[in-house]
Amino acid sequence: MRTQVAIVGAGPAGLLLSHLLHRQGIASVVLESRDREYVEHRQRAGMLEQGTTDVLRDSGVGDRLDREGLVHHGLELRFGGAGHRIPLYELTGRTVTIYAQTEIVKDLVARRLADGGDVRFEAPVLEVDPSGPGVTFRQDGRTHVLECDYIAGCDGFHGVSRPAVPGLRTYSREYPFAWLGVLADVPPSTDELIYANHDRGFALHSLRSPKVSRLYLQVSPDEDLAAWPDERIWSELAARFATDDGWTLREGPITDKAITPMRSFVAEPMRHDRLFLAGDAAHIVPPTGAKGLNLAVSDVTLLARAFAERYASGSESLLDDYSRACLKRVWRAEHFSYWMTTLLHVDPQADDFARRLQRSHLEYVTSSRAAAASLAENYVGLPLTGANDPAGT
Repeated sequence: MRTQVAIVGAGPAGLLLSHLLHRQGIASVVLESRDREYVEHRQRAGMLEQGTTDVLRDSGVGDRLDREGLVHHGLELRFGGAGHRIPLYELTGRTVTIYAQTEIVKDLVARRLADGGDVRFEAPVLEVDPSGPGVTFRQDGRTHVLECDYIAGCDGFHGVSRPAVPGLRTYSREYPFAWLGVLADVPPSTDELIYANHDRGFALHSLRSPKVSRLYLQVSPDEDLAAWPDERIWSELAARFATDDGWTLREGPITDKAITPMRSFVAEPMRHDRLFLAGDAAHIVPPTGAKGLNLAVSDVTLLARAFAERYASGSESLLDDYSRACLKRVWRAEHFSYWMTTLLHVDPQADDFARRLQRSHLEYVTSSRAAAASLAENYVGLPLTGANDPAGT
């Protein structure tokens, strides 16, 4: 069994890479350990930078995104009983779009299968050989070896691809809090995202559709989900979002709840021999900055361009530059996500002095156009620039 590019993982990174390669006439096989039902319904991010929506539209998988995505021109920082709007479009000329990762995955799976793509679910990868190169996997009770020219490791933080890279240098940070996230069948109480800083902890009001809300609470990393019945969740959300003008939080049936730890992680380099890492296989960001999915899209967009150049001209210059170009963007996103996280969350170890500094910083960001513009520029997403894309996008 042979293909040009073996892709490990059928998340948005792996599926989008396969789709982009197909448009360039490059063959690929996508191997995924889970079944299609699981892949299409696991809850993940939902905020898309304009660059991400541009990639999806330009590659022909943006029709449903354009119909159902919720375009936002700003966001709100809420603290001290008042809301403060950051006008993203006014400050940057760019917008963000709310469209759940689950929907992106459904769109990409449908498109790959319609195009005759080879996407294999329930095909766990046992080993990757960066030098062969080749991938060993199991399907239907049998072990197979997929030979290839290159391997793209898009199998997430716990996948087999990153451990196959020798001599990796890793950087990480664990945060002293986690997010309790819920999906609720209730129309959102806001038109734009609300990031709330409160003495009781951080809260985020996001959206999934005009009828579904996505909400988050800062909790302890060792919090027991069973200790959070629906009534307690709604009560705590209402307390953290409360404003002096009587703003009201709509409540409804909670259909999903989970606790997610907060961490930052980067592995360098993102390439070894014929193996290239992308997305969560190489880096994790705390979700406050909404960068995880967007970084994965930028990784595979650069990687697809590099493969296209290799097969069109024989040059590997863009492949050789892949890790450097990606990591430059990754570290910018890591810093922004760290900055947003420390700006908005309550550190249980912080003293009164640190908390007053945090409040002063929030007041500065919401009163200074320059500070607000810096937040906005990073939030909507920086252009894909570098040796892989000299002109930007």
